[in-house]
Amino acid sequence: MMKATQENATKKNLVNRQFDQGIPYKVFLTDITYLPYGSGQWAYLSAVKDGATGEIVAHHFSTSLKMNLVYETLDKLNNVIKDMPVMERYIHSDQGVHYTYPVFQEKVLYRLHPSHLDSF
Repeated sequence: MMKATQENATKKNLVNRQFDQGIPYKVFLTDITYLPYGSGQWAYLSAVKDGATGEIVAHHFSTSLKMNLVYETLDKLNNVIKDMPVMERYIHSDQGVHYTYPVFQEKVLYRLHPSHLDSF
């Protein structure tokens, strides 16, 4: 597993395991799942889940772990929430390199507050 480096900024845990705050589209959870297939090949599923409803609201599938995997997922999430009433929204993730990378952080700040799991 890749971890954030010094140049990648981790964020505070703003959610504190309160994923279901009773309001749909307020807290989102995101992660990447590794899917084996064929002869030692891998595919990757980046998904965003609504903490209140459990609904997968955005996802992107790729055979590459490049940053575009999470950028595409975030773009799809932004398309889902763009016409909704303005409210504080959070996206909660681990501290992996994809979620702490500066460009991802900039994209998140457009509509969401980033929140990361505490370090182990």
